[in-house]
Amino acid sequence: MITRVIDRDFANMRLDRFLRKAFPNEPLSTFFAILRKKKVRVNGVHAKAPQMLHEGDTVDIYENFKSIANENEAPVKKAWGTAPQFSERYFVEQNLNIALEKEDFVIIDKPSGIPSQPGTGTRKGESLVEMLWQWGNDQQLDFKPTIAHRLDEETSGLLVAALHGDTLRELTKMLREHQIKKTYLALVKGNLDKERGTINTTLERTDSKAGAKMKTGTKEGINAVTHYAVKERFDGYDLVKIDLETGRMHQIRAHFESIGHPLIGDSRYGDFSLNREFKKNFGLKRLFLHSARLDFEWHGEKIGIDSALPLELKCVIKELRNLRKKSAPKNPTRK
Repeated sequence: MITRVIDRDFANMRLDRFLRKAFPNEPLSTFFAILRKKKVRVNGVHAKAPQMLHEGDTVDIYENFKSIANENEAPVKKAWGTAPQFSERYFVEQNLNIALEKEDFVIIDKPSGIPSQPGTGTRKGESLVEMLWQWGNDQQLDFKPTIAHRLDEETSGLLVAALHGDTLRELTKMLREHQIKKTYLALVKGNLDKERGTINTTLERTDSKAGAKMKTGTKEGINAVTHYAVKERFDGYDLVKIDLETGRMHQIRAHFESIGHPLIGDSRYGDFSLNREFKKNFGLKRLFLHSARLDFEWHGEKIGIDSALPLELKCVIKELRNLRKKSAPKNPTRK
């Protein structure tokens, strides 16, 4: 018999999912068989696959798994699963910026150019996820730190990562129910007609060799809502503050492109000739989009944290202000 006591990382998890997480080297057919034959008990009572587990529950498995030779050699394999790919410690020191660390989660200030997770075209060990794995391993965490949401590779700024399984599930629920307010800053082409506005149009994902892209205004698309307010106006450009009511892939980029005001530096939805001009005149080599603030309540504590614009974006704003000052009409001399 194998006995496991549920800790917080496996709390509020279905029994069948717990079995897959705790014993990753066993085939699914084994779990189906033992559940069907009533060889699993929770707190002494026969249990079924959908049963939700709670912290402190005792799970007894009346079977000796092939992947476990001896009960004393069978510690529960935490949610780390199979051995992850770690980042080099020097790379972590240079690129992993922890803006806030709590017992349950950390808030990361991600640099532009760092992808949120490993994928095609991403160098081994150079994603935010892999850096978090290395950091979590160094901190001797039982749970693999997991980001609750993502930012595009070119986007900088704040995002949340859970340090426990129950925290991840709670943060995911909060994001789904729009209980975490995410505020962005972006520089867009042209001057918007209104100081404040809302973009409400559907987004549908399309895939091609060039990569995934969101198509706006289709009947098959999913509803997406973006609120914005002009923070500062320049000659032909607006710095806007953006609040997301929904969180779809490329939502901000696709929405502003759909109203004729694409983001500066956007290599997928933007004005490519204008992007080249900004690169030449301002040295901007990235998307001008920054996750500037997160607000939410966590177990009675109000969390609010800001991230300043990165230096390369501050320099663009400074130059635009200088140009605005130079082009402003001079006041007539008083007599």
